Amino acid sequence: MQQQHGFGRIAAREAGLRRRLSAGQMSMIAIGGAIGTGLFLGSKFAIGFAGPSVILSYAIGGLVTLLLMGCLAEMTVAHSTSGSFGAYAEHYVGPLAGFLVRYAYWSCVVLAVGTEVTAVAQYMAFWFPGVPGWRWVCLFSAALIVVNALSVRAFGAIEYGFSAIKIAAIVGFILLGAYVVWDSPQYGVARYTGHGGFFPHGAWGMWVAVVVSIFSYLSVEMIAVAAGEAEDPERAVRQAFRATVARLLVFYLLTLALILAIVPWDEAGKAGSPFVTVMQALKIPGAAAVINFIVLVAALSAMNSQLYITTRMMFSLARAGHAPAPLGRLTRGGIPLNALLVSSVGIAIAAVLNAWKPEQSFTLMMAISMFGALFTWMMIFVTHYRFRRAWARGGAPLSFRMPGFPVLTLLGAAAMAAILLTTYFTEAFHMTLLFGLPFLGVLAACYAAFFRRAGAVPGREAEAAGEGAGR
Repeated sequence: MQQQHGFGRIAAREAGLRRRLSAGQMSMIAIGGAIGTGLFLGSKFAIGFAGPSVILSYAIGGLVTLLLMGCLAEMTVAHSTSGSFGAYAEHYVGPLAGFLVRYAYWSCVVLAVGTEVTAVAQYMAFWFPGVPGWRWVCLFSAALIVVNALSVRAFGAIEYGFSAIKIAAIVGFILLGAYVVWDSPQYGVARYTGHGGFFPHGAWGMWVAVVVSIFSYLSVEMIAVAAGEAEDPERAVRQAFRATVARLLVFYLLTLALILAIVPWDEAGKAGSPFVTVMQALKIPGAAAVINFIVLVAALSAMNSQLYITTRMMFSLARAGHAPAPLGRLTRGGIPLNALLVSSVGIAIAAVLNAWKPEQSFTLMMAISMFGALFTWMMIFVTHYRFRRAWARGGAPLSFRMPGFPVLTLLGAAAMAAILLTTYFTEAFHMTLLFGLPFLGVLAACYAAFFRRAGAVPGREAEAAGEGAGR
């Protein structure tokens, strides 16, 4: 009870958002964020690193994701607020930790939005090869900004529809792929050992692909942020946790296994998306165009979800006094519109990169955005360790508990630290630490210079909360 009371000040300053998301929408939002470009386009880079052993890479990444979701669900059931893991880090680790986690995650998702919209431009080139990619970036970005500016109910409904299309498509792909592999002798597990064997680039290649798998699973943590606008946070988090983890593991592992059973691993990404490559290999009329439409929807869905989550993180920063006060204001519909507009900066970066270096834009955006994701996931494990120890001292029972504490929590933190370090020794992600560590240093210096003594501004919190509640 003492911990809940102490956290109440943080929850109160983030008041004003409307609780209108159902448990079903919560699950679809998390799946919508996690089943996107990481699976449909990013998987080709993972396959290139690991070959058939990419199945193990995504299994390892899935295990880390499962542990993370358990830690996050436990903390979210205890405290549901849009500041989520940033607010938890502030309360249980320290104000500096909360500041770093929020800004690192915000920057990560802002840039991740850029990877999604960059992928959209690549997908549209399938039908319109002569149209410059930056035009598609601007068109689709404007549409999704409008969706996020309407209301959280509109966002939830559209995201539910996007995710339903993706899930139906993946299930259809799995059924078709399973039938083809079963019915055709030229396809099957024998392809796993051809073209250099199951580990064509050794164990190191398999481990590097784990980095991409974590990027692919990124956004499952969106459940915790969306809980701040859920109708029944505790029930929604429990239901979404179980459904999301199970679906992600099945979808990712089965689809990758079938792709590699049909197409040789060194040809999987030649058509942009491995899914399109499979359809072209099977020579099903019109199937490649249909799959390209599905991966386009997937990228738009993930972009939609990421715009939502990065907006709420900036809103949380503003309410904490760590960003300009106008970013913490809400419209009459309960939308932090100013935070949404500022959080769209990644789209502008993507448009510039797409016009400047269209061939390298996706990998560059992914490498830079990776740091915030890996750092945030590592800090979620650290925060959970501190949370559980603090809660044990308070004596109150937890209504949802992740088993295996502290071993599994520490294992997750160690795995994320190892994955983060790995990026430095990988050519494709060498920029991750080179960008991330100085960025973290700049954030820490800003905190020390402007926020360490002042902290949050109580008047600003009360004023912003009052504005949101009254509209």
